[in-house]
Amino acid sequence: MKRRNLLQATVATVAVLMLGMPALADSMADAKAVVDKYASKVSAWDGPTSGPKGAEGKNIVVLAGDMKNGGILGVANGVQEAAGALGWTVKVLDGAGSIGGRTAAFGQAMALKPDGIIINGFDAVEQKPAMEAAKAAGIPMVSWHAASAVGPVADVGVFANVTTDAMEVSKSAADWAFADAGGKPGVIIFTDSTYAIAIAKADRMKKEIEDLGGTVLEYVDTPIAETSQRMPQLTTSLLQKYGAKWTHSLAINDLYYDFMGPSLASAGIAGDGKPVNVAAGDGSESAYQRIRAKQYQAVTVAEPLNLQGWQLVDELNRAFAGAPWSGYVSPLHVVTSANVEFDGGPKNSFDPDNGYRDQYKKIWGK
Repeated sequence: MKRRNLLQATVATVAVLMLGMPALADSMADAKAVVDKYASKVSAWDGPTSGPKGAEGKNIVVLAGDMKNGGILGVANGVQEAAGALGWTVKVLDGAGSIGGRTAAFGQAMALKPDGIIINGFDAVEQKPAMEAAKAAGIPMVSWHAASAVGPVADVGVFANVTTDAMEVSKSAADWAFADAGGKPGVIIFTDSTYAIAIAKADRMKKEIEDLGGTVLEYVDTPIAETSQRMPQLTTSLLQKYGAKWTHSLAINDLYYDFMGPSLASAGIAGDGKPVNVAAGDGSESAYQRIRAKQYQAVTVAEPLNLQGWQLVDELNRAFAGAPWSGYVSPLHVVTSANVEFDGGPKNSFDPDNGYRDQYKKIWGK
């Protein structure tokens, strides 16, 4: 009787395991398909091919959330390059990573009485009074990462918010971690509740990991502007708390990993060891360097920062002309050690080889 019961229990256990196998296989296949889609080369232009001719002699201000952030810096550089092609004058004001700094920069921008303003890398809601003042003054505004969605943010007067599809960025990062862990990741997610887009991205990563069957060990809300002070000790504390259960990190920005490496090294963890660090944006220069060297970051889901700078200038030009926004959603790119040399990789950035500069110049008549 005991042998029969044991046999029945064994058969039941095997049946349960076999029922779970197709689901895991399906999840792995789905995750790998998403990663493969976004890890391929970007060689075709899928943006606008028509629009208003370039306006002459415009003076614009770029309000940067924090120029220490590689994404913000990359976009600002793209804006200056594109504006140069049009002969526009650009003034970049650095909010230096604080609400007070951004408020002061916005006040300075309004005093300059620019023809247009580019909000670069901070939440539109944070500076709503100043943005309403700019709207009332008839100053066109476009933005990068001022909201989680692409396109107009009418309530604060943003003509077009430029970003990749933030939810696809988050999904692809989570899918890579799930596949890399063989379907059994133990994930810690890093985000910053100061920014609506950061919370939206982190929530999407958490949902994706859990929907696929992985485990989110902890959801860490820590200010991105304070990563240099917080991340070393936070990394050590999390290692002590979770040990080998922590297989992968998912962060809403590469900046979190700028200050994690020394703590991991002190714990005896190799550069390509666990936890494996994955960033859902933005493809900073330091992230590319870490990925290439296999030193404490395996993946960044990069945005085409320079291209987005060109798009911001194009959207502002459309606003000057009274035309509608372009409707363009820029491509994202899953960057790994296997493809780090594609699409601008030697320059440590995702700069698609799709001729976007010539395409925009053609639109503008330059």
